[in-house]
Formats: sequence, C-alpha cells, structure tokens
Amino acid sequence: MADVQASDAGFVTLAGNPPPERASMVRFKAASGLELRTCVAPALSASMPRGTVIVCPGRTEFIEKYFEVGRELQQMGFALVILDWPGQGLSERLLGDSKKGHIDRFETFMGALAKGLEELGDRLPRPYVCLSHSMGGAIALAAIAQDLVKVEAAAFCAPMWGLKSKFFGMSYLVWAMRATGRSGDYAIQPGPPERFENNIVTHDKRRWQLQRGLLDAAPDLELGPVTWGWLGASLDILATFTRPKALSKVTIPVFVASASEEKLVDNASHADIARRLKDCEHITVDGAMHEILMETDDLRAEFWAGFQRLLKRAGI
Repeated sequence: MADVQASDAGFVTLAGNPPPERASMVRFKAASGLELRTCVAPALSASMPRGTVIVCPGRTEFIEKYFEVGRELQQMGFALVILDWPGQGLSERLLGDSKKGHIDRFETFMGALAKGLEELGDRLPRPYVCLSHSMGGAIALAAIAQDLVKVEAAAFCAPMWGLKSKFFGMSYLVWAMRATGRSGDYAIQPGPPERFENNIVTHDKRRWQLQRGLLDAAPDLELGPVTWGWLGASLDILATFTRPKALSKVTIPVFVASASEEKLVDNASHADIARRLKDCEHITVDGAMHEILMETDDLRAEFWAGFQRLLKRAGI
C-alpha cells in the first residue's frame, strides 16, 4: 500500500514525492463550463522570479506526476503552473464513464489552457516558457500557432504531432463512429493492468512505480483508453499542422526532444515540423522511451541540457 500523506493544498502526495514549495491548488471554470484543477507554485525567490514555466502534461497524466519536474523548475528560478486537462486528472470528466479517454475537440483543451493563464495571470510572472509532453505538445503548439497563448519560448518532450500510421488508416472508421453518435465509445478496449516489464514509456522503475502508487492512492486519477471522439479530435488537430503557413506565427525559440525507442507518437512528424519552425533545435535522446522526463537520470539530463540551451537562446 502506498504511503499516502495529507496535503493542505488538496493534492495527492506520497512519501518521496512532495509538491513544489508553496504550491497551491486553484480550480476554475473553463469556457466549456468544465471545472478544472491547476497547480500553481511561486519561484523560490519571490522578489526575483526568472519567469513562469507552463507545464502541459500528456494524455492520462495529472499534476502529481509532475511534482519532481516542478521542484526542478523552481530550482532553476521559475514559478510554474501545471494543468489537469479537461477529462483527466481530477478535473471534471466529460462522460459518465470517467475512465474513458475522451474529448470532443482539441479547442476544448486549448481554451482551457488560455482561460487558465488568464485567470492566474497575476500569479505568473513573465516571461512565459511552455514545457509540454506528448498530447500536451499538440495542444500547446496549436494554441501558440493560433495566438491563443503568448509565450517567449517552448520546449516539447516527445510531442504528439503525428500518430502511428495505423491510426491514420482508421480515419474512415473514425468518421463513421462520430457520424453515428458513437464518439463516446472506446476505440481501443481496456486491457490488463500494465506491468513495468511490458511498459513502453520508461526504463526507470522507481518513476514508473510512483505513477502506479499515485493511481492506487487515488483511483479517480486514472484514465483508460481513448474513445472514437478523442481519436477523431486528434486527427483533426494534427491535420491543421500540415496546412501551408500553419506554423508561420511560431517565431519563438523552440526545443524538441524525440525518444529513440518511441512506440506511441510518430517521430517523423517531429523532424518535419522542426524543419518548418523558424528557430528550433531538435534532438533525439538515444535509449529513451516516450516519457523522457520520467526516464532514468542520465536520459532526463539530456532533455534538461537542451532546455537550458533553449533558455539561453531566448535570453531567459
């Protein structure tokens, strides 16, 4: 049984995974009407903050999984905000079956990000740096490209800018399911619980076990496979990235890290989009699986080194 500890801020905390210093939980209603949960933590030096890092997690992820990242960002001098996306974490879910990984359209995610930054603006010192992972990378890139959020630099960890080809082959089936009112049905049926030995996201057993411990401590954090609605919404937003001039407004410094042992997103999309961005460094972390920031210390260090180069290029 996980050693669950009480948190005055209302977070789920385990021994060895404390929240960032002076972190607080803020709930707000997005334009969609959904109640969302965010974690806000100030810079360690309140009088001289370096800026704010906006942490955009991936699908199935939640605030507490990024406590370690948040503490590291504070050590770098930043304030931070971490969002539980609509439909996951302890934000309001979209369907009666809360385990279904569902969204109606990515504009719901993007609107939540923009509204959260607007609501919290007086607590988030400039400049802004976006740090996003996987699905969060699709949300963040679209929001930046469409001028919904304004940041001074952006780092992308294994971003979901393309899916494996088998999903694109399902586009007609996705259309049919949405057209016949079955958007809320599972596109992939739930399977047996994941074991560390067959996981495809990290080589680091301690960090993998931490996530499992959090889910055991608070089962409401858990999210299952995607619905047809989520898959259709994902294909829709990814299609926008391929349009001519779709990324022309993304002129800020960008850092992209791909994982060499990637099994979930399409690494070729990283190279394609990186070439189309005006100021972008793209690396591949050799030996890393999808969740680079939850990987072993040496692989995580490669990402953080690139993040520091990004900050230098941005003058932050």
